[in-house]
This record gives sequence, C-alpha cells and structure tokens, in this order.
Amino acid sequence: MTTPGPRPAPALSHAERARSFNAAAAQYAANRPSYPPALLDAVEDLAGRPLAGARVADIGAGTGISTALLHARGADVIAVEPGAGMAAQFRATLPDVPIVRGTGNALPLARHSADLLTYAQAWHWTDPVLAVPEALRVLRPGGALALWWNTSATDIPWIAAAADRVVRHAGLDINAERRAIDARAADPTGRLDLVRREIRWSRRVPLDTHLANIASHSVFLVLGEERTAAFLAEEREHLLAVFPDGIVEEVYVVVLLLARVPTAT
Repeated sequence: MTTPGPRPAPALSHAERARSFNAAAAQYAANRPSYPPALLDAVEDLAGRPLAGARVADIGAGTGISTALLHARGADVIAVEPGAGMAAQFRATLPDVPIVRGTGNALPLARHSADLLTYAQAWHWTDPVLAVPEALRVLRPGGALALWWNTSATDIPWIAAAADRVVRHAGLDINAERRAIDARAADPTGRLDLVRREIRWSRRVPLDTHLANIASHSVFLVLGEERTAAFLAEEREHLLAVFPDGIVEEVYVVVLLLARVPTAT
C-alpha cells in the first residue's frame, strides 16, 4: 500500500496572505534576508542620482528591512505600511524613521513629494491599475519607482529540490510567482518604462534561521501550525543531508524593476 501524499492546500486568497504577516512580524524581522549593497548601487545607477539626500518613500515597508538600508545610505525616508503588527515591529526597530499607515493603491503622500518610491517584496500586494497612477502622482519630475524581490536561485540543485517540496506541500510556487513579474505584469497600464536588473548574492545562516525564514512566508502563515510544523520537520531532515554542519547557504537573485519619471520641460 502506498502512503498518501500531503493533502492539497486550501485555496489561499490574496487578502488572507497579505494580512497573515501581522501576527508573525517578529519572526519576519528576525529571519528574513536583507539585500546586498549591489542592489542599492543598481538603484542609484538606474535612477541617475545618489540615495544620499533623496526623499524616499518605502511602500509596504513591513518591519523595515529595506527602509533601514535606504536610511543607512543617507536617504530621507518615510515608510508606508498597512499592517498594524508589521508597523509596530517597524517602530521598535527604527524608532527614528517616520512611518504612516497606508497602501500603494492609495498612498497617504502629497503630490510630487518623493524623489524615489521603493517597493521591496511589496508590489505584488498592490493593484497596479491603481498603484501606477498613485506612484506617478507622488513622484517628482525626474523621480523613479523601484520594485524588487529576493528570489531563490533555483539553478542550484538543492534549492530547486526544496522549492519543489514547497509546491507539493503548500500548492503554491512562491519563487516562480515572483520571478514571473516582468514589466508587463508589474505595469499592465503600460505607463512605465521599466528596466530590469538581476543581482545574485548569498548568506550563510543556521538551519533554524533558514526554516524560520520559510515559515514566515504567507503561504505557510495561512496554512496552519500543524501542516507547517510537519513540513518543517521533514525539511530539516532533507537539509541536514545537504548541510550536515547545520549551516545553510541561501543563494538569491534579486529581481529589480525600475522606471524613471520624465523631467518636466
């Protein structure tokens, strides 16, 4: 008799996944990867100006992972975040950086008030039909909109195998969902001239951090504790076979899309 595989995951609504982060904000802040300096170098290059001194709004800022990097580069940053739990974690982490509640679909920001709008792991939670004109309203002439996502480097065999296990268990390919976001998907209105760059980087973390990072993704946050715990227990055994010392090398490809707003004549 064959052992049945995991039951299909329940259908996950976009709104449920978006709200799921608030109850796991501390876990998210402690275990999610940051971004490499080369990403911010690419943003500066494509935007045609340094971050230092720029008026930046970081939308969907979450716990402040990207906001902290922008702030450290000397940008004058304001964060926009819809979730109460994420905003509370943000304030605890970055008490000196202003944060307001809101979404990319209806930005609580004045017209022509920003040199740069950034969306780190956040544009896919917006409705681009609403978010594109909102971005153009808030950006100053000559400003820029930057969208980016950490995606797993699935050309590495163990990462590809791990991604397949997530799909089988949770019924959703998070990595493919992000890598598939091209200029047309990001801007169905066709109003933006988005340029794409990819930046490869890696980090070495304890296995527990790696597993907690997996569990902080929306697909697992809405899956339920029992199903998530079962997956993580099996995943631990798979990964110990690859990394017997318990240190996992996570390899990422940051997908960056950036569009500049024409300078007024």
